[in-house]
Amino acid sequence: MSTMNKADGENTLINGLIGNSPPMLEVYRMTRKVAPTTATVLLTGETGTGKELIARALHELSPRATGPFIRVNCGALSESLLESELFGHAKGAFTSAIENRTGRFEAAHGGTIFLDEINSVSYQLQVKLLRVLQEHEFERVGDTRTIRVDVRVIAATNVDLQDQITAGRFREDLFYRLNVIPIYLPALRERGDDITALVNFFVWRYAQANRITSGKVHPEALKFLLQYDWPGNVRELQNYVERALVLSSNGEISADLLPPHVRGLAPMRIGRRSSDDLGSICTELVSRRLSEISEDSLDAYAHVINFVEKELILQVLRQSQGVQTRTATRLGINRNTLHKKIEDHNLGAEAR
Repeated sequence: MSTMNKADGENTLINGLIGNSPPMLEVYRMTRKVAPTTATVLLTGETGTGKELIARALHELSPRATGPFIRVNCGALSESLLESELFGHAKGAFTSAIENRTGRFEAAHGGTIFLDEINSVSYQLQVKLLRVLQEHEFERVGDTRTIRVDVRVIAATNVDLQDQITAGRFREDLFYRLNVIPIYLPALRERGDDITALVNFFVWRYAQANRITSGKVHPEALKFLLQYDWPGNVRELQNYVERALVLSSNGEISADLLPPHVRGLAPMRIGRRSSDDLGSICTELVSRRLSEISEDSLDAYAHVINFVEKELILQVLRQSQGVQTRTATRLGINRNTLHKKIEDHNLGAEAR
């Protein structure tokens, strides 16, 4: 796909990414600003939001663009296999090690390594990753020779690493080394203005791939696509557009070609709605606060409402890494209202 230019400068759209909604313009701005540096980047966001595309853009817009871009899915391998994959191994290090093997960090020398699903790395292996980030050196499995590398690290996660730290599954010192520059990839439901452009692009792409002369979307079908919550994000949208176009008889995606749950005829089968998450938080907070209020209290309602509002804003702020725009979007209020409530509840230290 060719680069789509909106304007020169940091907000220029990035090759391979579609959309000019405010959340995506912020992603483009951060990506272009950070790309020329050597800083480690941590990409966060739900599955299917395009974290690998941003990782590639960070590499291609950097001075390392002529070097290798190496991707490792940390969630796809066991601990022992992942260690060998990342750092290589020496001949005889284990039964099947019949020769020396170069690891992904060595292969990425002079370029960029993208560690996807970084949250899947075992606690023990995190120690070795921390050393690479700090010292730029490591040893192959079963070897004593120290290898030094010049590699930029970009990591990605679809879970909150601070929750993983609290649960004792992720090292806090490694988190701070990775989280030098955090970039949040918004969910598709947070960038609804981009859905039409994405649909049109995918219709064009799959019409070309399947030799359909005039791919298009019926207005009723587009209405359902705009109303759907997209728990699977852009990847889910892409899948449904391709399926509908292939099944169409005349190259037009009609409403009946969309899955029933997209048309509101059946419950969503995968993913979670953000409102369900907030609802469960509220239920827990109300129960906790009621248990703390004496039975003869005359203003239990005011106590509970004030407490729940404060705790809800606090939790969503933390989930959103203190970004007020993102927090306001999740809560369904405007940013000015959120700012006032942050002041009322003395939550300024949690917001940035």
